[in-house]
Amino acid sequence: MKPLRIALLSLFSASALLAADAVGWETLFDGTSTAKWRGYKKTDFPAKGWVVEAGALKVEGGGGGGDLVTRDQYGSFELLWEWKVSEGANSGVMYHVSEGFGTSGEVGPEYQILDDAKHGDGKNPKTSAGALYGLIAPNVDKQLQPVGEWNKSRLVVYGPHVQHWLNGRLIVQYDLGSPELKALIAQSKFKDMPKFAQETSGHICLQDHGNTVWYRNIRLKQLTVK
Repeated sequence: MKPLRIALLSLFSASALLAADAVGWETLFDGTSTAKWRGYKKTDFPAKGWVVEAGALKVEGGGGGGDLVTRDQYGSFELLWEWKVSEGANSGVMYHVSEGFGTSGEVGPEYQILDDAKHGDGKNPKTSAGALYGLIAPNVDKQLQPVGEWNKSRLVVYGPHVQHWLNGRLIVQYDLGSPELKALIAQSKFKDMPKFAQETSGHICLQDHGNTVWYRNIRLKQLTVK
């Protein structure tokens, strides 16, 4: 298999992304209200495990809150958020998540959230912070803040083209449905999940992986593909 040439084989240029029509920014979490969120496969916000703390949405380690999903669903969008982790913590932000499956990870691609230094997944670049979890490692431009400090992330989904940004740097690009991505999936733990990365719209999901992680300043702008 040829290497995934994420920069040169992209179907859409950076200029096309900047020129995309948008309907404006939507605040998904403003530091106070959880009205835009509910539990995965639930109608309400979790009664335990997720709390608002000092302007951040905090998943409590071992709290049993389960994954969070947006009440609305999105196709093409730009998502901005800030996050920090406790020592050894693991979480993730998934997109195009539907709820007809046992877990959110069976269908939604994941932007990995991690303490690279203390969690085992940090030893594998494909499961390190900012990666397309289990499939594509961040490039050499990745700069991760230490545990306890805030990182700034950006996820752009423009039709099939996806970009992962971390602290102002573009670290991962891929095209959903491309032969390159299909080949990577076929060699991964997702190979027996027929709907993984197949949906064209769905919920944004914040993963509860049993560790303490904070999210804040979550905003989304829907994009119109030209």
